Amino acid sequence: MSRKKGRLYLMPNTLDFGMDEADAVDLRRVIPTQVLEIAAGLGHWAAESAKTTRAFLKRVDAIVPLSQPLQQLEIKELPRPPKGGGKGGGKAGGDGNDSAAWQALLAPALAGHDLGLISEAGLPAIADPGARLVAAAHEQDIEVVPLSGPSSLLLALAASGLNGQSFAFVGYLPVDAQARTARIRELEALSLRQQQTQLMIETPYRNTALLQALLSSLKPQTRLSVSCGLSLATGWTRSATIDEWRQQREGMPDRMPAVFAILAG
Repeated sequence: MSRKKGRLYLMPNTLDFGMDEADAVDLRRVIPTQVLEIAAGLGHWAAESAKTTRAFLKRVDAIVPLSQPLQQLEIKELPRPPKGGGKGGGKAGGDGNDSAAWQALLAPALAGHDLGLISEAGLPAIADPGARLVAAAHEQDIEVVPLSGPSSLLLALAASGLNGQSFAFVGYLPVDAQARTARIRELEALSLRQQQTQLMIETPYRNTALLQALLSSLKPQTRLSVSCGLSLATGWTRSATIDEWRQQREGMPDRMPAVFAILAG
């Protein structure tokens, strides 16, 4: 009889990545206790960063004791995306070596052990390279179990007051100023045509540059929502027309993650 396969648990993380310890949220405020109990019981992990995963598990241990010492846990890092590639997921294939690297991460589950997949912030496989591992798990007929936790994209959309019935996440915009302006206007035209909210993110130290690009490129009546530091005590959301933003500009922190959303009208 073949051995039963383990499960792949999609473990949510907090949204305070990169913040000072004093600004860190209490895990119990954003992650259900039952989810923390599952995290405490897992001995095998796939992660963007072993270091940040150990830091997360230390926080879990303070609430729900780990089933085994932190030093004994197996934490393997996801393959790094090739230069020029995005963070998104897709088919688990690709060239043979690339596919083999993703498949190798599933060895614990294939041997009958439950495996956790965790991102540095938010839900794994959402705007996250872990989607490749989820695709590989489905190819191996491994059960995938998503767990409840914070997602900055959905929290920002809910807080925006923009169209939550039709929306799209478009990731990062080009860094080059001319290409970024062209992309912003393309997204505005798409939003107007489909009445669809367009969500985007940026590396925190470029938050101010993206905000300025949006304010200079979008039409006055287009609505812009910015959510910054969601789930943190200092977090905020502001939604207004571009004309209103230009009259009262908001300062952007350079270390705190933000989500930008637009809806043309």
